[in-house]
Amino acid sequence: MNILQINSSARRLQDDQGSVSTRLANELTSGLQSAHPGATVTVRDFAVSPLPVLDEATLGALFTAAEARNAEQAARVALNDQLIAELFAADVVVIGVPMINFNVSAQLKNWIDAIARAGVTFQYGPTGPVGLVTGKKVYVVTSRGGIHRDQPTDQVVPYLRTVLAFLGMTDVDFIYAEGLNMGPEMADRGLAAARGQIAELLVA
Repeated sequence: MNILQINSSARRLQDDQGSVSTRLANELTSGLQSAHPGATVTVRDFAVSPLPVLDEATLGALFTAAEARNAEQAARVALNDQLIAELFAADVVVIGVPMINFNVSAQLKNWIDAIARAGVTFQYGPTGPVGLVTGKKVYVVTSRGGIHRDQPTDQVVPYLRTVLAFLGMTDVDFIYAEGLNMGPEMADRGLAAARGQIAELLVA
């Protein structure tokens, strides 16, 4: 099993402090490794190594023929190529997703913009788009300061369901850590609920 873990928080995890989504994603990945000895893990932590945004220079590089790219353009496209290769190589994808202003972080959006490439990870057919990143199991660990599950304020889950399915990833489980900024008792309850979900998924 090849596991790709994406940590999309802007906060680092240090000594069990900092990013809750990263902490829980680490716990899920550790559980998967225990259940599948010999599994390999690739980690992209965007708090440590943030990705560049999709800007005009990047678009110029992507739409320039490979043989015509300058060194800077070639390096920029090579980064996206590496991210795409990591995704295709993975059997399981674990994504740590904090809710930022009701949606995903800019860090995660940068990754999505890097891996969504026409003709590579999706293509347009006679009946519409077809996702090419198939056969993946995806776990999304999402942390929130308030209670948003199944509410209009939760734009994280609908967005990720849409974009992951667009790319071909439809086997997706969401783990929720909620109420983290609503006092110690609510935070403990939210963490316990998320860990309970993780435990259930690991034995499923």
